[in-house]
Formats: sequence, C-alpha cells, structure tokens
Amino acid sequence: MDEASATQPQRAARDVDDSVIHTRALTKRYRGGQLAVDGLDLTVPAGSVFGFLGPNGSGKTTTIRMLMGLIEPTSGTARVLGHPMPRSSRAVLPHVGALIEGPALYGFLTGRDNLVRYDSADPTADPRTRSSRVAAALDRVGLTAAGGKKARAYSLGMKQRLGLAAALLQPRRLLVLDEPTNGLDPQGMREIRSLVRELASDGTTVFLSSHLLDEIEQVCTHAAVMARGRLVTQGAVAELAAGARGRLVVTTPDPAEAARVLKEQGVGDVVVADDRVTGEPPERDLADVNAALVTAGVRVRGFGVERASLEDAFVALTGEGFDVAG
Repeated sequence: MDEASATQPQRAARDVDDSVIHTRALTKRYRGGQLAVDGLDLTVPAGSVFGFLGPNGSGKTTTIRMLMGLIEPTSGTARVLGHPMPRSSRAVLPHVGALIEGPALYGFLTGRDNLVRYDSADPTADPRTRSSRVAAALDRVGLTAAGGKKARAYSLGMKQRLGLAAALLQPRRLLVLDEPTNGLDPQGMREIRSLVRELASDGTTVFLSSHLLDEIEQVCTHAAVMARGRLVTQGAVAELAAGARGRLVVTTPDPAEAARVLKEQGVGDVVVADDRVTGEPPERDLADVNAALVTAGVRVRGFGVERASLEDAFVALTGEGFDVAG
C-alpha cells in the first residue's frame, strides 16, 4: 500500500510502529490541582535525534519522568520501545540509557569506580568484560585521564560527562538526556554534540531536552515544543523553522531614516542595531519596500530576508521568549 492510498488510521498505526516513544493524552496532575502535563500526544521516530523544548514549568521533566516509569501518569498512556510504561519498566529500561536531572554520583569514589558500580547493578552486564566496558565509556566522553580522580573533585561539566558515560556502558536503543551539555565549556559542548550524532548514526534514538535552541537546531533531526504543560507543535526541525517567517534585514548608514520608511511600508517590530535595521516582513512585495527606501534617499547596502531560526519559530508558536532555566 502506498502513502497516498493509506487511510489516516493506517498511517497513525504505522507511525506508532515506527516510533520508540509514543504517548496518547498523557496527563499528570499533582496534588493541589497543578496540571503539569495536559493531554500530551508525542511521537518520537526511531533513529531520530529528538529535541524536547519548553520554557521553565512547561512539563518537560515531568514528561521524561513518566516516560522512564519514575512517576505514574494521572491519565493517558505512554509506550516506550513498544511497551506500556510504567508497567513494562523491567523489560524496557535495560535498553534505555538515561541522564535525568544530573547524574547521581558517589563523591568518595573515583569516576572509574562510579561506573563500575553502575555496571555491577545491571543484571544483564557480563562481569568478565566490565573493565573494558568502563574504559570504553570513559574514553567515549573524554574522561580517560580523569578516571582515577575522586568524583567530588569533578567540575559540573565532568560530572555531566560521567553521567553520560554511565548511560553508555551498554548499547542502548534509546538514550534520554536532560540538559546533557549543562556546565560544559564550548569545546565540551561540541564534543557532546558530536557524540550524539555518532550515537544516532549507530542506530540509537536520542531524546534530549535543552534550553539551548541553537544546540537543538545543530544536532536534532526532530523536535517538540511544550508550553504550559501542552504540546504546541512537533515535527522535523527544518520544517518547524521553515514555518516561521524570517526577518527582513536592511544594512544602511542611514538606520533612523530606514526605520521610519520601513514602518510606513508596513514592516512590523522594527529594531535598529548600529547599521542594521530588522523587522517582520510585510505582506506586500519586498521589491516595493526596497524601492521606497531608495526613493526616500536611504543608502541601501544590504537588503534581504534572513532564514528563520528555531528560536524564531518558538517565539512565534508560544508568544514568549525562551526561559534559560528550561
């Protein structure tokens, strides 16, 4: 059956079959009436790097905790790797690596010994190959030289790396990361992005939440946007960004006059920064806008529309800026 002839229920069923995470009307209401997650329908395709976005209090971490079986939903369903959660936690979690709300480490143990403890707690892990497995995980996150140092002496970024190493001790079908680059310097962030891409190319689906929109745009193939406990949109990152209008950018030594003319031409949200004047493109032909600038004597050195970013799409969808406390 081809895509054109498939019915909507058949396409929906195929989406579920091809997904590693699928929720239907997933809802969490805490005591006191706080609605943290409200009717979430989320589909994470197998093999994707899926970014989970939302401002502070949007329900991201609550959703992740329900997906991992750490808390029970009030209503609705969640399936991970094809199994209902939290009922199938024992069957699902051995195939999932997770780093949620920072790693839980023993400060008095070395980084290497922390990983040994994690590996020892896994009933599926072969103790005969434990040392090589731990060494490979340390190497993969760039902590080989620091493996013998006590974890209490690790920086926040090093602790994040060690938590990621723990999630990578075994091959995983799904990797769930909550703010994986928190505390990392720019070089460390680049290394983690590269590692995420490498894992995805090996067939691991990566589900990560982050407040760094440019990071999501660089590394993720798909994304979902949450706001006030509800799903605003989800889909391929390129399509989400394409859905937002870009910004009109005029470069000129006459920014004040250019701003005045642009406003007259229906350009919205005009912002002047040095020799750049930007705004929301009007519905009219942009060639007419450019002609109006020239007629008014504005010296136009650059004129065009910049491609919309994921941040532009987020603001357009939610009507608010992004809270870095995410």
